[in-house]
Amino acid sequence: MFLERISKVQKLMRSHNIDALLLSTGADLPYFIGYEAMPLERLTMLVIRDAGQPMLVIPQLERARVIERPTIFDICEWGETEDPIEIVATALTGSVRVAIGDTTWTRFTIELLKRMPNIDLSRANPITSQLRSIKSAEELDRLQLAANAVDKIAHRLQNGQIELIGKTEKQVSEELGRQIIEEGHNKVNFAIVAAGENAASPHHEAGDRLIQKSEIVLCDFGGTMYGDDGVGYCSDLTRCVWTGNPPQEFVEMYGVLQEAQSKQVQEATHGTPAQQVDRAGRQIISAAGYGDFFVHRTGHGIGVEAHEEPYIVEGNTDPIQSGNVFSIEPGIYVPNKWGIRLEDIVAVTKSGPLPLNTVNHDLATY
Repeated sequence: MFLERISKVQKLMRSHNIDALLLSTGADLPYFIGYEAMPLERLTMLVIRDAGQPMLVIPQLERARVIERPTIFDICEWGETEDPIEIVATALTGSVRVAIGDTTWTRFTIELLKRMPNIDLSRANPITSQLRSIKSAEELDRLQLAANAVDKIAHRLQNGQIELIGKTEKQVSEELGRQIIEEGHNKVNFAIVAAGENAASPHHEAGDRLIQKSEIVLCDFGGTMYGDDGVGYCSDLTRCVWTGNPPQEFVEMYGVLQEAQSKQVQEATHGTPAQQVDRAGRQIISAAGYGDFFVHRTGHGIGVEAHEEPYIVEGNTDPIQSGNVFSIEPGIYVPNKWGIRLEDIVAVTKSGPLPLNTVNHDLATY
């Protein structure tokens, strides 16, 4: 798998006239070599030339964490008294056009440019995201496993098996996090719990507010599920529960959101411009009078990162491709009153959209 990915990225580098690719902390490293670097002040850098074996430059103290893959990359350790930038610069000898990862620390980039002022530096993302945004059958299976796990939690949430009334947002968030791990994830990425008027804040941080009867509780949660290869794949799901009997105004608003999300899923087909998926739901929400309350894009890609390309947003005219996997999560947020969001992860296949999350979309009440 890793050897194939390296080969593919080198082919793309040649087509983009890139001599070398530099990847540091972030999701690119585990994707290409199965190693996730710690975000330290000490430099870790994968140097990929347009041909030949890549080299991983690592701090000596990190040596034990690297799973050796001698047929895929070489390892170059540097000690505390050595200059890792000089090692990278030496590895780049003869390179002119160099692409560097977005998550590389700025100070490392500046130091590299001081030593190599004549290189033509560009972003690596247009190359790496081209590979990462098209999921293989194996990747799709792993994303499905992660989606199945959070579906189970959402099912319990909807059926009253996760206690809400009388609990604080923070307590419910902690319980969701506990269950994310219990269901096979290795890491909790987030567990947003927003009650009542707090649900009008899309990324509300769960606090000490007590959840009461007769109000909305928005729960958006997900984690990362790692495989034996050291690569993790993410989940992300949002469902809402009303603690009691919801007012008719809210029921009607939720119905608008359901219709919008359903239409957006239908539009998620190969060849459709990404912005068209956003428009399909936004038009429905706007026609119902809630357009000003849909304040974010429709979705984001998901894979080794919780948020990655493609982004489902107005202005993205790139056609959706078979193999893309992304969230579809329209929302309506009325300040100081309430908010709702409905989110599924959807894979694009040759035969049409495939929702990975299938847990009930209706408004849960209890």
